Parts: sequence; structure tokens; C-alpha cells
Amino acid sequence: MGNPDHPLPTPTTQAGREGLAALLARPDRAVVALDFDGTLADIVPDPERSRAHPGAVPALSALAPQVASVAVITGRPAGTAVRYGGFAGASGLDHLVVLGHYGAERWDAVTGSVHAPAPHPGVAAVREELPGVLHEAGADAGDEHGTWIEDKGHAIAVHTRRAADPQAAFEALRDPLADLAARHGLIVEPGRLVLELRPPGMDKGVALEEHVRDTGAGSVLYAGDDLGDLAAYAAVEKLRTSGVQGLLICSGSEVPELAERADLVLPGPEAVVEYLAALAQRLRPDSG
Repeated sequence: MGNPDHPLPTPTTQAGREGLAALLARPDRAVVALDFDGTLADIVPDPERSRAHPGAVPALSALAPQVASVAVITGRPAGTAVRYGGFAGASGLDHLVVLGHYGAERWDAVTGSVHAPAPHPGVAAVREELPGVLHEAGADAGDEHGTWIEDKGHAIAVHTRRAADPQAAFEALRDPLADLAARHGLIVEPGRLVLELRPPGMDKGVALEEHVRDTGAGSVLYAGDDLGDLAAYAAVEKLRTSGVQGLLICSGSEVPELAERADLVLPGPEAVVEYLAALAQRLRPDSG
């Protein structure tokens, strides 16, 4: 199990303590699943400048060989998360997968290849109509003080973090974007100053549950920071009812809906990376 000289923060709930105990007892049957932005990487005004915390790859390289799987589950394209994470070619990551577009894409460290289906046809229609919708709402994209469109291929995200009043712009766009999405068979997923239009049936909960089942894991740790992670939280809570122990970690406390359901709240990506490194050290065969 490792050496208690390397203590980990204690989860505040009984279910979380049981989840951590199961992971420590049988790491070979554990899945460690992680969101990317806000969990492994700090939130930044320009999503294209997001990069994993410098300690993330070393921590994951130390942890991955000791568990059944490490999965990064993100709304970003898998290839983008791999580039921004610095995962390609890193040693020790054979057990790492990146489930991009909420599981619609998969990148495996072993092969270095991405597998993905064709995009939903509604995404192309939204891509064409979105600039006009933003203009009508008085929220044109493109300048440093306006909204910003992130084209993810399988989904389209509208960020309001650059707007003069980011929260007001976010609220003003909720209904127009919901109408646009509905016309083309998509849904809107809100996050921290971002509204993402994507196909239904794509969420982190579905991706996580399928991955846990595929690996035959007996325990799962999931860490996230935003509303899009609620589906993964629900999946862990569901898995607990079938005998899979779970530990839910919240990165930061800016999203109370997540923090209130977490077994452990950590201050942000730096603390999450430190936790993963400590977990890896605790699991080292020569540490006990």
C-alpha cells in the first residue's frame, strides 16, 4: 500500500475515504480520471494559450505505471489536449488515454493515434450561423474586448471572458445560443464564462463510465473544476452503487455545485498536480 510517511489530504466524506482506501489497496484496479482546463491547467483568457501545469507530466508519468489507467477527459479535441498537455512521447505514460470531445475521440499514448467519428451535421450549420447570432445579440466575436469563438471540430464554444462585462455577455447569450443549438439538434453546455454547443449524448459521465467498465476497475478517482464535470461526478456516484469505490476531487471552489458534491476540494491545478505526485509516491513499491 505504500508508506504513511507520505500523507495525502484526507477526504471529508466517508465515501471519499473508502474510495481512496480502495485505490491505495489495489492501484492495479484503479482508474484516475482528470479534466484538463482548470484541473491540470490553469484557466486563462485565451483557451489557445492553455498549457498543463509544469509538474503535470512528471506526476502522471510517476502515477500511470502504478494504476490500471489514467484518463484525461476533456471537451477539447483529443489532439489539442495532447499538445497542450505535453503528453506525446513522455516516458511512463503507456497507461494514459485522452478522451476528447467528451469521449467522442480517443488518443492512446501507446499508439500515439486518435480515433474519432465524423462530426454531427448540426455543428457545421451552427458554425455558419453563429457569427450572425452573436451580431444580433450585440456580442460580436473577433476583437480583444468581445466574445471569442473556439471551433473544436465536433463542437463550438463561445467564450465571454474577454467581454467588457463577461457575466452579462454570458447571460445575454444563453437564450440565443440555446435556440440556435436546438434548431440543429445540438445542446448547450454552460461553463465558467463559456457556452458550448455540442451534440447530445456526449458528456464526461458517459465517457468515464464506459472507460471504467472497459478497464474492469474497482475504484475511480475523478478530478474536475466546472459544470461540465457534474456528469462525471454523477457517473462516479452511480458506479458506487454497483460496488466501484470512488473519490471525487474539486479543483478550486469557484463552482459551488461541484465543490459541494466533492469528497475533497483542492485550491487549483497546482494543488491537484501536487496531490497526484504525492499519490504516486505513496504507491511506489519501494516506499513501504
